[in-house]
Amino acid sequence: MKRKRLLSTILAGVMVLSLAACGSTGSADKGTEAAAPAAQTETPAKEETPAKEEAPAAESTEAGPVELTVCTTFAGEDGNAQNFKASVDAWCAQTGNSVADTSATSDETFKTRVITDFETGSEPDVLFFFNGADANSFIEAGLVMSIDEIRASYPDFASNMNDDLIADSLVDGKKYAVPVNGYWEAMFVNEEVLQAAGVATPGADYTMEQFKADCDKIKAAGYTPIAAALGNIPHYWWEYAIFNNQSPANHLEIPTVDTADSWIAGMNDIKALYEAGYFPENTLSATDDETFAMFTEGKAAFLIDGSWKVGGIVNACQSDPEDPSTLDQNKLDHFNVTYVPGQGSRKATDLIGGLSMGYYITKAAWDDPAKRDAAVSFVSYMTSDEVVPLFAQHTASALKNAPAVDTTKFNSLQVKAMAMMSDVTSLTGAVQDLFMGDCRISTFDGMPEIVTGAVSAEDAVLEGLNTYYAQ
Repeated sequence: MKRKRLLSTILAGVMVLSLAACGSTGSADKGTEAAAPAAQTETPAKEETPAKEEAPAAESTEAGPVELTVCTTFAGEDGNAQNFKASVDAWCAQTGNSVADTSATSDETFKTRVITDFETGSEPDVLFFFNGADANSFIEAGLVMSIDEIRASYPDFASNMNDDLIADSLVDGKKYAVPVNGYWEAMFVNEEVLQAAGVATPGADYTMEQFKADCDKIKAAGYTPIAAALGNIPHYWWEYAIFNNQSPANHLEIPTVDTADSWIAGMNDIKALYEAGYFPENTLSATDDETFAMFTEGKAAFLIDGSWKVGGIVNACQSDPEDPSTLDQNKLDHFNVTYVPGQGSRKATDLIGGLSMGYYITKAAWDDPAKRDAAVSFVSYMTSDEVVPLFAQHTASALKNAPAVDTTKFNSLQVKAMAMMSDVTSLTGAVQDLFMGDCRISTFDGMPEIVTGAVSAEDAVLEGLNTYYAQ
């Protein structure tokens, strides 16, 4: 049987969000995972861009002005595209260097293009890319520099980052990509629905038993407790149901067919919520867009989703989704974001999340005397304490000492997200990002059969694991 290497758990204490600020590029592995867990393959909603902070001075290169080729995912509808452009312009103005920007929207085509560029010797000087399996080929080929190798010549490189939060390569365990911003998955709430049902907004000690009791009250008041399309996007409930039967310490360990009890228990927990009538009546046939509309229109109380959904909720509160000036502030104020109810050894404040992308310096740029200094300067500038918060906003970062956030530059839901993240005790990657391909069909596509009892949770889980180990 072929075993896949596991991503290391990404732990972030409350320090992760002294910045608390952080925003999303809707990474591509995650939907893209970076991107994000399977559900994150959706394109994140565009968010408002906060006012630009004053950026740090960048060192100019001794060799004189050079042009760097830089490729990122900050393009198209990405919420940070304008932040990237402004930061690049500022760095160029300070150093006298220039940037040939080849950025593109993050998707499978983009990933293929990047890999092909490395294979044909046309890779960029600096690359903002995923730090998981997608990077294996060019790391194995020795075409990018590790952070430790760079620090041998530039000791202060990425010294403002918490190394424990920088992902290790799956190839050799070394760190290559300097992160900017990450993602989290949590529970959004429509407080207007909660108030109508006499339910308080859940806090940091929220348990699954309390959640079920609240769902009963919400249902009795004539509302749908949980907005979720189990027949379309069961990803978030799949992830947290398993997490609630494990812990941050072992969540990223894919079990064997003989040790699958926690996964089976998680699927049965979703089945129990379905049987209790907590999901929409059409949860097995509805689309994710339809159940999201139920939530934003005040028909459902709870929604588990990712940090990129902040922008979607904001847009839903605008009469014109493309015009921020049409925002109904009163409507937006009815929404909040809190913790997914905990169970067992997983506290509610233990969230799914992480830092799935970062800046690489290629060996081609490193070996070019005219470009080495400029590449180091560029990455240092783009990952500085002053610039990272512009990109991170209300998600996560690896900064050791994040600057204080001016909350007047953010909307009310973003500010609530920052407050929520300030009490997070850990961030753990999504196991579904490791359990990819046909092995997910039996529990993802098969969720309707599981919750209706047409297929047992045990049979569905074991089918998926057998497929996984046969790949």
